[in-house]
Amino acid sequence: MKVDELRVLEADELGGRLKAARRELYELRFKHAVGQLENSSQISKVRHDIARIMTVLREREFGIVAQVAPDAITVGTAVAEPEKASDAVAEDTKPKRARAKAKPKAEKES
Repeated sequence: MKVDELRVLEADELGGRLKAARRELYELRFKHAVGQLENSSQISKVRHDIARIMTVLREREFGIVAQVAPDAITVGTAVAEPEKASDAVAEDTKPKRARAKAKPKAEKES
């Protein structure tokens, strides 16, 4: 499940998917505890799906991202490559810091 697919859905449908995903997570955890779960990576996939759904719901609550229309979704947009001259300047301006060498401790005289 991708975030773009979730942004197209209505709030009540997202709520239904969230409820179904939580139920699925409950069942997967139960199967894992009993020893019937063959692929334990399913648990993390469902957890990520729940997080994606909750993120979209919170974005809408805060008004951060407007809802995306289905025809507005584009695939494979080209990104311009940065100039190589700016990379060279960035490397020259701030050198890497070396680790400080530990100083030997002087013994106390009694």
